[in-house]
Amino acid sequence: MSNVSFPSNFVWGAATAAYQIEGAWNEDGKGESIWDRFSHTPGKITNGDTGDVACDHYHRYPEDIALMRQIGLKGYRFSVSWPRVLPAGFGRVNLAGLGYYDRLVDSLLAANIEPFITLHHWDLPQAIWERGGWINRDNLSFFADYAALMAKHLGDRIKRWTTFNEPSVIAIDGYVSGEHAPGVKNDWKMARQVIHNLMVAHGLAVQAIRAAAPGLEVGIVLSQWGVDPSSDEPSDIAAANHIWNSRETAFLHPIFRGYYHPEMVDAVGDQMPEVKSGDFALISQKLDFLGINSYSRSVISAQGQIAPIPGSEYTEMGWEVCAPAFRRLLNRINQNYSLPPVYITENGASFKDVVSPDGKIHDERRIDYLRQHFTQVRLAMQDGVDVRGYFVWSLIDNFEWGHGNTKPFGLIQTDYDTLKRTMKDSGEWYQQVIASNSVDQQQYKSV
Repeated sequence: MSNVSFPSNFVWGAATAAYQIEGAWNEDGKGESIWDRFSHTPGKITNGDTGDVACDHYHRYPEDIALMRQIGLKGYRFSVSWPRVLPAGFGRVNLAGLGYYDRLVDSLLAANIEPFITLHHWDLPQAIWERGGWINRDNLSFFADYAALMAKHLGDRIKRWTTFNEPSVIAIDGYVSGEHAPGVKNDWKMARQVIHNLMVAHGLAVQAIRAAAPGLEVGIVLSQWGVDPSSDEPSDIAAANHIWNSRETAFLHPIFRGYYHPEMVDAVGDQMPEVKSGDFALISQKLDFLGINSYSRSVISAQGQIAPIPGSEYTEMGWEVCAPAFRRLLNRINQNYSLPPVYITENGASFKDVVSPDGKIHDERRIDYLRQHFTQVRLAMQDGVDVRGYFVWSLIDNFEWGHGNTKPFGLIQTDYDTLKRTMKDSGEWYQQVIASNSVDQQQYKSV
């Protein structure tokens, strides 16, 4: 297998998120988000980093779009900062915020790059949090109103819309580990209710988008971790299947089957969320596509999770590199559910980057990671998974949430002191992939 080709209409892209790159946290009428508040709280973020400036994409987007064109991106996945357009999360519209997204989208289209929009990538308006956040069902309609506003405003220029990015992370990292905003710890019951309410909000937003701008394609982006048994022993296989059914189905099952997986219900016990009549009908509306974010896997034995895996490579995030698990994950989801078309909306790797004496960043490990994962996704497509596009995480090094600026994922380096952008070897390699619409299995050499 020296060369792996992709379909002619395959969308090669890269992804970012508003809070991680935009900066301009309090400019032009933007409201405060829970991530503004969280990152300004001492001790929450590595090195006390914040997203106040981040990559300053708010001011430098023309330069970043020029770099996207240099790579040859066909698509760019970004998120809207809800408090930038609705400072309180509802009510008064901030026209300066809407104007920014107008300029961004128009510039992308002028560069022949298709915008893929995510309405919520974790930066909830602080004012909504103070009204009870995702726990208060009265707030869910505000998200639908926001979705309708954006669809009316940008629906003439953007075809593919995503409601939420990784709602599982909002719930688990925000309410159990406390590593993410709002920083609540060890409240599993609250996290379960947040999971359910996010899905209800998703359903309301799907309806709102379709009512506001008929003909748009609407989906959701889910974080899915592969789950593999540690051996062929029946007890290990059963344990891995239990972990999958009780954890990884939390969103897939309600959205594509219309109910929670029975094993999950049994595992959750008295922490089950309140479910109201009609919720599952809202949650399980037919979607036009599914976005899947995946980076690694869990290896499970009858005794529990095994880590680290002997002989495996690990990224700076502490995640095992195991590309074949990606193929297995995609096949498992495809076989278990009646799926719409799939986009890989995030996949990538954080490795330490060093600027060489020649001024270049020779990130061979990132290239190898992407090469392996592109190849395994192509094999999954040949297995029957209808994958339409692939968005590398990330376009540019950015604020990596609780880790601050310490975990670079980008195809482009950000110097946080000067905000200078430097294309890495992985960006140049990706340019070659896109230009040839294929993955060369030979080792890339920078020129």
